[in-house]
Amino acid sequence: QVQLVESGGGLVQPGGSLRLSCAASGFRFSNYDMAWYRQAPGKERELVAGITRGGANTNYADSVKGRFTISRDNAKNMVYLQMNSLRPEDTAVYYCNARGTVFWFRSDIPYWGEGTLVTVSS
Repeated sequence: QVQLVESGGGLVQPGGSLRLSCAASGFRFSNYDMAWYRQAPGKERELVAGITRGGANTNYADSVKGRFTISRDNAKNMVYLQMNSLRPEDTAVYYCNARGTVFWFRSDIPYWGEGTLVTVSS
């Protein structure tokens, strides 16, 4: 069974930093591109950062470019998101998942973990 467990979120002041972690299991992790997504209340889920299966290539949403860094450790089946210079608009639930592949929980329901909440506020 696919499992994606995000952690590391919390309350942080503007300008602060957080490091999110994602523990993956139930699939051949190194065969998949991975990504971080986020969803704020009332907004669509958006791609934040992506990383190719070997970790050689990354890409970022314009809104986080230069502030966030995605990385992975295939030996540990882990994906990370280092977030610096955080802004209130970064407040959202952050999720990790495969990019370019959908893990299906049911025929009409894609699998997502519970995510981890990041709140940027003074």
